[in-house]
Amino acid sequence: MLTVLPIRYVADVEASRHFYAGLGLIFRPDVSVDVWAQLAADAGAVGIHDATVSQGRPPGTTELGFTTDQRLEDIAERLARSGYDYDLVDENFGRSVRVTDPDGIVIQIQEINHVAVRSSAAATGGKPA
Repeated sequence: MLTVLPIRYVADVEASRHFYAGLGLIFRPDVSVDVWAQLAADAGAVGIHDATVSQGRPPGTTELGFTTDQRLEDIAERLARSGYDYDLVDENFGRSVRVTDPDGIVIQIQEINHVAVRSSAAATGGKPA
C-alpha cells in the first residue's frame, strides 16, 4: 500500500514540528531524528526535513512523496510497463524510486529503513528528535 507523504523542507525542524502538531498532527518520535520529523494524520502524514541537509532543496519547498510497504522493484516494474522511466536510488534513509510526472515534477516513492535513518543522523552528528 502507498501512503501519501508530502515533504516540507524547512529552516527550523523543531519550530515546524510544533506548528504542525498544533494543527492536530501527531508527532512520531519513533521514526524521527533531529533533521527529520514525521507527523501523522488520520488520512496520511507530513514529513518535515531540515533544508540544510536536503541535497539542495531550499526552505519552503514541498515535494510530493509516498512511503510504501511494497517492494520497490514491483513498483518499478509497474512504471516500466506503463511506459515511465524511473531511477531506483539508494538513499541515506533507505531506497526510493524516482519518477517524473507529466508536468516534469519528480515524485519519490520511499522504502524507509528507520535503522538507516538513525545511523545516517548519528554519522552526521544528529540525534533522535
